[in-house]
Amino acid sequence: MAKTPTKLLLILPTFLILTLFFYLSIFHQNKFNFNLLSKLFRPPFDNPSINNIINHTHHPHDHDHDDNISYFTMLVKQEKEKKKKKNNQSSLEKIEDGLARARSSIQEATRTRSCKSEEEEIFVPRGPVYRNPYAFQQSHREMVKRFKIWTYKEGERPLVHQGPMSYFYGIEGHFIQEMEDGTSSINKFMARHPDEAHVFFLPFSIVNMRLSFYKPLDYDRGPINKVSLDYVNVVAQKHPYWNRTHGADHFMLSCHDWAPEISFANPQLLKNLIRALCNANTSEGFQPMRDVPIPEINVPGKDLNQPGLGLRTSKRRILAFFAGGNHGHVRKSLFAQWEKDSEIQLYEHLPKNQNYFQMLGQSKFCLCPSGYEVASSRIVEAIRAECVPVIIKDNYSFPFSDVLDWNRFSIYVPKAKIPEIKTMLKGISPRQYAKLVRGVRSVKWHFTLNRPSKPFDLIHMVLHSIWLRRLNIRLPY
Repeated sequence: MAKTPTKLLLILPTFLILTLFFYLSIFHQNKFNFNLLSKLFRPPFDNPSINNIINHTHHPHDHDHDDNISYFTMLVKQEKEKKKKKNNQSSLEKIEDGLARARSSIQEATRTRSCKSEEEEIFVPRGPVYRNPYAFQQSHREMVKRFKIWTYKEGERPLVHQGPMSYFYGIEGHFIQEMEDGTSSINKFMARHPDEAHVFFLPFSIVNMRLSFYKPLDYDRGPINKVSLDYVNVVAQKHPYWNRTHGADHFMLSCHDWAPEISFANPQLLKNLIRALCNANTSEGFQPMRDVPIPEINVPGKDLNQPGLGLRTSKRRILAFFAGGNHGHVRKSLFAQWEKDSEIQLYEHLPKNQNYFQMLGQSKFCLCPSGYEVASSRIVEAIRAECVPVIIKDNYSFPFSDVLDWNRFSIYVPKAKIPEIKTMLKGISPRQYAKLVRGVRSVKWHFTLNRPSKPFDLIHMVLHSIWLRRLNIRLPY
């Protein structure tokens, strides 16, 4: 019995040492698990910046509180970046949500064949010339309500922010001025900040570049392409919007024959750019689903539109009329076939005692052939004179054809059928002709230039075509 206490005294220290070792092991294990959980609860970082990598670097001799300070500093910074990113996303989300509502509203108008408006409208599209008048009316209404355009401020006149205001390229200058004129009624479309813009306008003038850089008989497109490309590069480097969509929500506008060729300056960079062009030739790269065909108009020096000298249809004695230069393969074929005909009156140079607009007003049909290019002011001149346009062009994309049915107010003749023109026109019955004339009168307002622009007029129609292209784009956010 005496030996028992002695044995206990020998065993007790060993037991205490083992117990202490066990608790120390448990403590160390719990500390490891705590570090593991803290890593699991840290937010994941995609493509961390160099600052984040530095903050995550382990230094064996650093104290725990220094590591905690570095970590929480990183958290604060990341929260700021996330908040900034969220603000940017919310602007895009707001834009896309509005466009989704517009699409739904247009679809509803199509389904119900009705439009409800709280305001009185100065023009209501109705009749067979429209593919879907209810969808068109609602789409235009949504455009006026929502559409915002940011015009870039970079660049100096006359190459940028200014264009021709008269003659064949006049629409270019009037559109640029309308986009930038703060007193214009169209300023309802002008975005106050680029973050709220649906599309971005590149306000350079191809016509003014042509006048500034070229001498007679100089046909090198290089300088125009270079300046246009430089402008895109400037705005792409200075602002985030081009790179965000690779240019898919950006557009330019020009009526010059050379305008389509700027895409060749850098096809990869400019492949998504919306080009609003008069020279809308599908055989030369014009893409109707992306690009916008616009009508060429001959703007008089003082007045915006040609004089209305059209006679009543019952008093029109000329079957068909054309006056213009005999250039381009289409016109050469037309003159070769019909120049000596008495019913189809062709003039390369109109006699001085005859007024061009009066001749349009005395004709039942007005011939609108291609020249060197497919663009021509003859179509708008015919419509303004209430003369049925006979469009003689190949590979031409018709303006506003998203909403207008050109078969209801014009005659299309491919180049191969020029010898059949007279037979075709004489085969149109008086009833059919009367319908065509009513169609021309129905669309006349859409080809009328107003300053300031008014609903459903020419500039509004151009904007509506751009609006429709933007409705087809969905930006990620």
